[in-house]
Amino acid sequence: MKRISAGFLTLALALFMTGCGSRDQVGQGVEPPPPAETSGAGQAEETAEAVPWENAVAGFGMELFQACFQGDNTLVSPLSAVEALAMAANGADGQTLAQMEEVLGIRTEQLNACLHDYVQALPSEEGNGVHLANGIWVNSESGLKVRPEFLQANERWYGAGAFETVFDSDTRDAVNAWVSDNTGGRIDGILDELSPDKVMILVNALAFDGQWENIYREDQVQAGTFTAGNGESQDVELMHSTEEVYLQDTDAVGFVKYYEGRDYAFAALLPEEGVPLQDYVASLTGERLRALLAEGERTLVEADIPKFTAGYGADLTGVLGALGMTDAFDGQKADFSRLAEAAAGELRIDQVQHRTYISVNEEGTEAGAAIAVDFVAMSMPGPVRTVTLDRPFLYLLLDCEHQVPLFIGAMTQVG
Repeated sequence: MKRISAGFLTLALALFMTGCGSRDQVGQGVEPPPPAETSGAGQAEETAEAVPWENAVAGFGMELFQACFQGDNTLVSPLSAVEALAMAANGADGQTLAQMEEVLGIRTEQLNACLHDYVQALPSEEGNGVHLANGIWVNSESGLKVRPEFLQANERWYGAGAFETVFDSDTRDAVNAWVSDNTGGRIDGILDELSPDKVMILVNALAFDGQWENIYREDQVQAGTFTAGNGESQDVELMHSTEEVYLQDTDAVGFVKYYEGRDYAFAALLPEEGVPLQDYVASLTGERLRALLAEGERTLVEADIPKFTAGYGADLTGVLGALGMTDAFDGQKADFSRLAEAAAGELRIDQVQHRTYISVNEEGTEAGAAIAVDFVAMSMPGPVRTVTLDRPFLYLLLDCEHQVPLFIGAMTQVG
């Protein structure tokens, strides 16, 4: 696998995220994109005022969850999804870009600067915090001519390294190993297969480790009963504690439980009796959710959390299309001309695969997420041609690798 400098790219690429490095190991020595094309890091405050990026991410995350939630266990990572889609948006233009920005709720250049500053400032210590990694893989046999500006933007804002390689089972295994490494083994892979018709993959991996501020003692864990959505009773282990932030709105109550250092917290919301969870989820917006969390009442809360582990996986292609991001997946309309030397319709997103994992126990919480955005190249639509072999014709059998005719023939009479 060959690493490609963002400043040197006129050849066809097959990229992906840096082998298994951290954010500190990627994005070195790359000049930033021209100011006219992307906002400077110093613009983060200005753009955050113009468009509250937190509301945008929360709003997108809530809509994404609502679209995925069908009454079963569901887990999505808005931050992971936003990072991957923002990288893709740096290569989009025209109506494709407009739709992506509408779904994400914020302009791409604003999102770049705000997410960069946010991720750089995220508290993260050994065993407690968030780890994010981004990468780009391009198929070396695809002939795709990736634009240097696209790589520069994604390396600068998201630390995404770019690599050239053949898209085969070895590369698939390498991508999956990178995802596993960058999620602490919680997501063992994101790709079931990697077909040679894919030309590029953008991947985000996210890992969270949080130790409770107050770890549960043995006597705080007792047997309990959980009533599942289908009405069945389940035997569980309930972890009991006294917390200090109470959450309440017209349809639900909840609490906040802090992780060590109080940089991160676990929040839970329980719909009132008679209010189906699906109805409550459908009533939420990102802004309402953020307001509810901000307005928590400082009081004692007797809280019980069941120990649980859950995993989730989904192809978000249909979900994102339903949210309004349709052109990006349309071989006739997709415009990713800022990603590569390709006219509108030549390059489209094929799949957006998302996988998540969480474990909540006496010690704290472990969680992981990964998302892959796969691109494929399309033939340009053109006038319809018709060839009907209904009179004498010449034919050849060819060695395709060398374009050598093995046979040349003429058909002048059938029979």
